[in-house]
Amino acid sequence: MRRTPNYLAGAGVFVWLCLVGLPLYVLLGATVQSRAEYTAGGPLSFPRTFSLSNYTEDFSNGFGRYFLNTVIVTTSVVVIVLLLVPPLAFSIVRHRGRSGPRVFRLFLLGLAIPAQAVIVPMFYVISKAGLYDNLIGVILPTAAFCLPVCALILTGAMRDITDELFEAMAIDGADTRRVFFQLVVPLSKGGISTIVVFSALQAWNGFLFPLVLTQSENTKVLTLGLYNFQTQYGINIPGLLAAVVLSTVPVLLVYLFARRALVQGLMGVGGK
Repeated sequence: MRRTPNYLAGAGVFVWLCLVGLPLYVLLGATVQSRAEYTAGGPLSFPRTFSLSNYTEDFSNGFGRYFLNTVIVTTSVVVIVLLLVPPLAFSIVRHRGRSGPRVFRLFLLGLAIPAQAVIVPMFYVISKAGLYDNLIGVILPTAAFCLPVCALILTGAMRDITDELFEAMAIDGADTRRVFFQLVVPLSKGGISTIVVFSALQAWNGFLFPLVLTQSENTKVLTLGLYNFQTQYGINIPGLLAAVVLSTVPVLLVYLFARRALVQGLMGVGGK
């Protein structure tokens, strides 16, 4: 059978490609232009001279320090989530008493509390604890607000493990620790990968907690460091967009390597 070309679908794909490609062209094209050339030609102008000076100037303006602070915050949040959520989800799934479902409902209640509603008491607690203008004061609240969603995701993934596998491990004489590390953790890799990606993105893109709970240049993260490109005389748009490109590269790499596990983990929420 001969297939007739679908010109309407081709035109729709071309329009969609233009809608997606145009912002990327504006973003990447501006980063290789000088500020004067960008101002004279506009955002849609083709770069006449390619230069990486915007990227080098970003690091001279403190981008490296902001990047390192963001990496520290993100890594710490992921470690806290990995230490707390898997044992918590395992205890919720396997606990036969009433306390397990109650703890799970308590964590689900955290999904209904936005960070904006508790930022003032959070600021008071962090200040009284002596953690204001400290990266630890950003790490702890960020990890706390990641726990409810991560617990929901990983609990759904662990509920897919059948009771026959637990019974086989019990017949084999395995204790709870062995069951957790040799059975539950390997079979929950999809859910664990999902909570790693989710918590990392939440910490990397966090803005409210760093804005309220930090002040000095030494504790700024990337989302706050972008403000440095705005002065009373204007905005250095090429430098700002170059910083945006540099800050999105790690997130893009994480998504490319973990997108399959992320989708599988989210599809497994609630069990099959």
